[in-house]
Amino acid sequence: MDIVELMEWLIQQGCWAVFKADGERTPGTRWMVMVSGGALGRDSFFRSDRASPDACLQDLLDHLETAGLSPFA
Repeated sequence: MDIVELMEWLIQQGCWAVFKADGERTPGTRWMVMVSGGALGRDSFFRSDRASPDACLQDLLDHLETAGLSPFA
């Protein structure tokens, strides 16, 4: 699954999502993903700052699994 497919699934779940690349940040934290709301719950918030888009994607998938959600179901 790529990040665009995952973001599409997240909005179908009523979540908001941001995936960002920032060349002004220090190496190791130039990629960021944030997700909140919808199926995750009103007061939920997830953020991961990592060195690669794949690492952010994996962190998000792990978080969703912990929350009992899966885009693969």
